Amino acid sequence: MRDEKATIAAGVPTVWLMLHQYVQTKGLRPRDDLALERVLVGGAAVPRAVVETFERDFGARVVHAWGMTETSPIATVCNPLKKHQDATPSQRIDLQRQQGRVPYGVELKITDDQGTVLPHDGTTAGHLWVRGHWVASAYFGAEAGSSLDRDGWFDTGDIATIDPDGYMHITDRAKDVIKSGGEWISSIDLENAAVGHACVAEAAAIGLPHPLWQERPLLVVVRKAGRDVTREELQAYLADKVAKWWLPNDIVFVTELPHTATGKLQKRALRETFADYRFEA
Repeated sequence: MRDEKATIAAGVPTVWLMLHQYVQTKGLRPRDDLALERVLVGGAAVPRAVVETFERDFGARVVHAWGMTETSPIATVCNPLKKHQDATPSQRIDLQRQQGRVPYGVELKITDDQGTVLPHDGTTAGHLWVRGHWVASAYFGAEAGSSLDRDGWFDTGDIATIDPDGYMHITDRAKDVIKSGGEWISSIDLENAAVGHACVAEAAAIGLPHPLWQERPLLVVVRKAGRDVTREELQAYLADKVAKWWLPNDIVFVTELPHTATGKLQKRALRETFADYRFEA
């Protein structure tokens, strides 16, 4: 990146967390030594701390995009509208953390568990569906159209909100959302809040069975090299970052988290590791 004067780079959030840690441990000056202007992020939601870090230390704007192999692959890109020209830095970062708006030819909607279409108000979360000419209608060897509903919509498996301007924000994977007392807790938002702590390198939140609330969050954390933070300190840090009932019932520290070959967190592997873990009522 330095030698070739790269101005644009793309990767999942884990890649950018690793680059940031490398720069910190080596005492490098990315704003002076690199030519980065834009950092494209996909594969998972980027923590606010990462957006702020690349703006401040790298002088690079983070651009979120979202898609799937089944959408060939880009379905949204998060670029600002003219109305955002006068946005404050905080408002601009809030915008950048969303997955963005659809290009021509793609449609999005969100529904509840019964399939009822939900409003695009930026706060109501539901199952995310996508429709478009280049969205896959079936998987290899299956009957044409078998992956779509009767109106041509594809179930992405994500939980998301959509605001009045069409900006989509993924709050979780449907299989990863933590269902506590009939309400949903976003594992992604909880993880990203934890990563904002100066001593946290990476975090993963999983829902585990609870005798009263159905599921409650367990936060699994990797500390930054040479840094220390206790369970109580991290709980106190999170207290004003998320809703009180979102706070994890417990926090455990590990040396590393399981990832896929592309750098995504393997929540299934974590759930298997902590399968025998039990919360008290």
